[in-house]
Amino acid sequence: MEANTFDDPRITAVGLLFEVHAGLAARFAAQLEEHGLSSVEFEVLTRLTRSPANQLRMTDLAAQTSLSTSGVTRVVDRMERDGLITRRACPSDRRSSYAVVTPAGLRRLDESLPGHLQLIEDWFTGQLDPAALAALLDGLRRVRDAVHPCATAGSRSAAPGEPPAECDEKEGRPPAPGGHPGR
Repeated sequence: MEANTFDDPRITAVGLLFEVHAGLAARFAAQLEEHGLSSVEFEVLTRLTRSPANQLRMTDLAAQTSLSTSGVTRVVDRMERDGLITRRACPSDRRSSYAVVTPAGLRRLDESLPGHLQLIEDWFTGQLDPAALAALLDGLRRVRDAVHPCATAGSRSAAPGEPPAECDEKEGRPPAPGGHPGR
C-alpha cells in the first residue's frame, strides 16, 4: 500500500463530515437536554412542524428521521406519553396513522429553538459566507437524495395518505435493486 493512499480527498471529505456531525451533535444534545428533549425528539418535532398540518404518516416520519418503523414507533410512544405529540388515524388507510404535534410539543419546540438556532449560527452557518453556505446546502441535498431518496417522503405527497411511488410502503425506503421493496 502506498504511503499516501489515505490522503485521498474522498476519505478526507467523509472524515470531515463525520467529525463535523459528531461535534455539532454533542453541542446540540447538551442544549436540547436543558429543555427536556433528546436530539431525536427535537428532530421529530421539527420534521412534524415543517410538514403540512404539523403531521406526517409514521412511515414518512421514519424515512425523514432515518429511523426504522419500530424505532420511530418507540420515539412516538415516548413523546405521546410526554404529551408532545399524538397519533391520528389516516382516513384513507386504516393501517396507517399520523404523528401530530400537540400544543405542548409546539411550546417545547418554541422554548428550545432560540438557543438551538444560536448554536447553529455560532458553530455551523456562521462559519460560512452566504455563497459557501448555499453551495454546501446544494451539495448536501444532492448527496442526501442519492443515499436516502425517501428522506423527504410525505412532505409533498400527491395525495394524503399515499407514499411516494419510489418508496417502500412499510419501511419508507427505496425499493431494493430488482424492484423488491424492503429487501
